[in-house]
Amino acid sequence: MARFCTLFSGSSGNSTYMGTASEGILIDTGMSAKQITTALDAVGMTPASIKAIFITHEHIDHIKGLRVFAARNHIKVYATGGTLHFLENNGHLLGVDAYDAITPDGIALNTMQITPFRTSHDAAESVGYRVEFSDGRVAAVATDTGIATPEFLNGIRGTDLVLLESNHDLRMLRYGPYPEPLKRRILSRLGHLSNVDCAAVATNLMETGTTRFVLGHLSRTNNTPEAARETTLTSLTAVGGAEGMDFLLSVAPVSGGSLTVF
Repeated sequence: MARFCTLFSGSSGNSTYMGTASEGILIDTGMSAKQITTALDAVGMTPASIKAIFITHEHIDHIKGLRVFAARNHIKVYATGGTLHFLENNGHLLGVDAYDAITPDGIALNTMQITPFRTSHDAAESVGYRVEFSDGRVAAVATDTGIATPEFLNGIRGTDLVLLESNHDLRMLRYGPYPEPLKRRILSRLGHLSNVDCAAVATNLMETGTTRFVLGHLSRTNNTPEAARETTLTSLTAVGGAEGMDFLLSVAPVSGGSLTVF
């Protein structure tokens, strides 16, 4: 059976495990190699069980531990060509045994097919990832996008489980302590999805079959887990969904996520 776990989620660092009980992949390595190893151990996995690392984009909260973790454990790294170019030029792949650009068609890796889809973010060539398992289960990591483009929606439509960005509460951001240029960046087409944006996407996905929603990449300053969850829950129930029957909804913790079997 397929297994999913957000090891870390939020502006301080992001890393997600997907795979089986014995092996899998990491999507992003945004904490130190030591922290990632400890988080894997907490859910019964080891670095040796990680067969590849897939990077969504080059921002530090997604690549902080990449060089050390990949090099130390001899793990191949995949990213888009634009992201790889940045990683190479800035020393983030020094000592890494192998890395390669992932094409829009994706790659088959053991029992999984991993396919990227473009996100709208202020990065070199950012993507989310759709993972299809041999038993037919489908999951996706869909964060760091300012808008839900048609390609973004196609990438996550038909999933059983999705990690979906619910970055900020609009009121908290607008009246919060961030400087105005940063607020404009977050609210832009190249920024992050708000709670309201997330709820709209989740409602669309539920109506097309998605049953498990994990809200992630929450801002510590401009959001709360309660606000994020309530916004999406209200939207899902407004169209007739019943929590526990039609969908399951959770918020990814900053660290120490639990392993989900689906």
